[in-house]
Amino acid sequence: MTAEQAATALGVTRSTLYAYVSRGLVRSAPTSGTHQSRYRRREIERLVVERDRARKPAMVARASLDWGRPVLDSALTLIEQGRLYYRGRDAIELSRHACLEDAAALLLDCDPRDLASGPPPRVDRSVLRQLERLDPVQGCTAGFAWLHGLDDGGDAQDATASSAMACTRLLRLMTAVVTRRVPARTPVHRQLARAWRLDERGTQLVRQSLVLCADHELNASSFAARCVASTGADLGACVTAGLAALSGTRHCGITAAIEALWARSLAARRSAMAFDRLLDAYDSPGTSDGAGVPGQAVPGFGHPLYPDGDPRAQALLAAIPRQDRNERLMAAVLARSGMHPSIDYALVALRRSLGLAEGHAYRVFALGRTVGWLAHAIEQRRADVLIRPRAAYTGRRPPEVAADAAATQPSSRIVRRR
Repeated sequence: MTAEQAATALGVTRSTLYAYVSRGLVRSAPTSGTHQSRYRRREIERLVVERDRARKPAMVARASLDWGRPVLDSALTLIEQGRLYYRGRDAIELSRHACLEDAAALLLDCDPRDLASGPPPRVDRSVLRQLERLDPVQGCTAGFAWLHGLDDGGDAQDATASSAMACTRLLRLMTAVVTRRVPARTPVHRQLARAWRLDERGTQLVRQSLVLCADHELNASSFAARCVASTGADLGACVTAGLAALSGTRHCGITAAIEALWARSLAARRSAMAFDRLLDAYDSPGTSDGAGVPGQAVPGFGHPLYPDGDPRAQALLAAIPRQDRNERLMAAVLARSGMHPSIDYALVALRRSLGLAEGHAYRVFALGRTVGWLAHAIEQRRADVLIRPRAAYTGRRPPEVAADAAATQPSSRIVRRR
């Protein structure tokens, strides 16, 4: 947008618009061949919505559930100034050397040795073979619920809310769902490497990605896990709730749309016109297969909490060979929208680089995030508060309720000034 268009959309003068730029509320970009700057339409539209919400208290409350103000206390994960921290430790730095069990010990605030205790749960191999018939999303959600329901030792060990042994047992069950192999004591990334026949480079990439996926504050799946935990449900039910939320196309289910975009971009790589038409399609409503996170230019690009790029994606993509990252697609989206890849895109790049089948990006995310769901569930249990927000009713009101509401409204006065 031009300065005049942006100022008109915001309902401010140009000088106020420039003040917004100096305060970092919006960003400007120079236009080649002119002395004028342009303003990203999405940022202007976001600021308009935020200004409207600030004027209406009811909208402020609703916005808290939509990338808005914090609504729950948590000591687990901090997202601030474009960086991610697990209990005060930089998650990106942690991922360079730690394994998922290390991240679990940190988020669960327990001794790592406690997570290694206890025998692995017994899993019937025939059940694992049955999971082969399901797609990756169904296999994770239904498979975990099935194995958890068959686990005889789970209920007894889940009696203590902070039991590291119970969390270890559930993490091993989830690993069995992903690998289709009986649970073992070895680190999760080693079990994946064995099941997927990875070399050491691939093993370390998977290890890093698991840690990067371990938690991400109050995303939809973690909030779902906390809601279930607040009812007093067992930890396995909380993980199942997280998996159900994860399957949506606005959460990790978006990896399927990223896979489709990636395949189409490769098919159009020989024609610049075809490549442009492919990206043009995502600017038109109803052409993204019903998938996409609000605020994203195309599936897998952009994150409301990271305007300058998702640090998890940056760390993982930096470890993947350049030829496996689809550089042309990333550059084209960046030039068009200024948006960088998200962790979902990086996981798809990971699975393609390792030569794994489609769906493995989803499996890695689900397995890594299991740790976060368990940590959120335990933290919510300790809070001992039922999550039960009220609804702002917008439907038809019964006559007697409408009459009562009208009777309790304060009388209005018109004050005329001379």
